[in-house]
Amino acid sequence: MNLKKMQASADDACRLMKALSNRDRMMLLCQIGQGEKCVRELENCLDIHQPTLSQQLAVLRNEDLVKTRRDGRQIYYSLSSQVALAVMRVLNQNYCSE
Repeated sequence: MNLKKMQASADDACRLMKALSNRDRMMLLCQIGQGEKCVRELENCLDIHQPTLSQQLAVLRNEDLVKTRRDGRQIYYSLSSQVALAVMRVLNQNYCSE
């Protein structure tokens, strides 16, 4: 791997780790990683309320970690990054297993 490509890959990895370094975003990705969730479901199961929820979901959207789907008034979130899904699986195995 050449230096420029290695640097670009390191930048991508740093952006992912920065997004995961916030507890609310980590918990959101854990929930969304289990399947598509609407904003109301995320708010109820994680006890994260507006405007924090919207701010953290915006960060995840801006980093292309989640994608949205609108159904009427509801917005549904799902993971859009296979790398993030793989990282979340490793974290789940190491930190969430009984």
